[in-house]
Formats: sequence, structure tokens, C-alpha cells
Amino acid sequence: ASALPGKLKLGIAAAVAASLFPLALAARARVSFSDQPRIHLLSDMDDQPKLRAQAASEAFADGRAMRQPVEGTVAVGGAHDDDTFYRGVKDGVWATTLPTEVHLDRATLERGRERFGIYCAPCHGQAGYGDGMVARRAEKIGASKWVTPTSLHEAHVRDQPVGQLFHAITSGVRTMPAYGHAIPERDRWAIVAYVRALQLSQAASRADVPPSATIDSN
Repeated sequence: ASALPGKLKLGIAAAVAASLFPLALAARARVSFSDQPRIHLLSDMDDQPKLRAQAASEAFADGRAMRQPVEGTVAVGGAHDDDTFYRGVKDGVWATTLPTEVHLDRATLERGRERFGIYCAPCHGQAGYGDGMVARRAEKIGASKWVTPTSLHEAHVRDQPVGQLFHAITSGVRTMPAYGHAIPERDRWAIVAYVRALQLSQAASRADVPPSATIDSN
């Protein structure tokens, strides 16, 4: 058999090399870095004219690209128009019962006990007598500006409606800071329910105990 002409061999070699070139470019692109955007044959609106956050713009009189929401704009789910659930108020006065969104069951009380232990017990104590570890430490070192936390079992606290207790957690009272920014509304109500359980545990009368749960002293 006659050998292939030299020019044909050269052409075949060039064709093979040319076919490998796109693969080499693809491999390089996978491992290399570039601060330039990739070539978009079909942009599909991926790259559009825009102004970045905090950028300047001559399109508006104030020179800012970022625009304020229209006056009165409310985010989805942000209306908070339920006064009882969000503010502890019903018909213009403190709510005396839990909101309908909060179910008074063991799960709610357990959640309230957990949140109470995190946010309230450090000052008020686990049993609510105002003898938490922070209070004990402050009294031990003689902190001059320290105010002893209120016992949650004092009569004026027990007599407060649940809505007022919710408001105290939300906005703070006297030297107690506000926790509205840190504790969601549902958890605040759970804490209120647990505080009521604590108060009842320390001030219940025999009449408050179901007959099935009492022990006959005779």
C-alpha cells in the first residue's frame, strides 16, 4: 500500500489539533478565574442595565439610586392589626385572656418555661421571686445602681391582666429592658402563660385543686 501524501498527513494532524483546541479552552475556563463576565450568546436578560445599592443616580432629584417605599407601604405579613396578639390590648383595655392564636396547652407552657429560663430567670429567678443569679451577683458585689427585680408573686403583679404582662415583656418596665426585639410575640405569650402557672403554683388555694388531685388528710 502506498503511503499517505505528506500534505494529507499534515492536514489530518492540523484537524486533530484544531478539534482539541475547544476542549482545551473549556478545561482552562473551568479552573481559571476572571473578573470579566462570561460571553453570553443568548443573554436571556441575565445582564441588564441597573444601579447597585447605595449608588448615585442623576435620574432623581435627591441623587440617590435607592428609593424609599411609597408612604404607607406595609410588608407582607407586617400589618400587625390584631391588637390582642401584637399589643396585649382588647377593646382599648388590657386583655384578660390569651389571644385565640395561642393555645393554652402543655406545649405552650413548656415553651414558656424554656423561654422564661433564658430571658427572665437570670434576674427574676427560676421560681419568679426576684432572686436570679444576676440579682444575687449584683447584691453580692454591692452594685450601687442595681434595683432588685420584682417578685412575680407580689399581689400587684398577680393582679395584672395578661395583656399588661405581655406589654411589660415587649416594652420593658422601669429598669427592666424591653424584649420585643428579641422574643417573638407567640413566645412572649407563652412566657405570660408560664408566669401565670408559676403564680398559681405559689398562691393556689385548696379550692383551686381538683378533687381528683387532692389527698384526703383523714
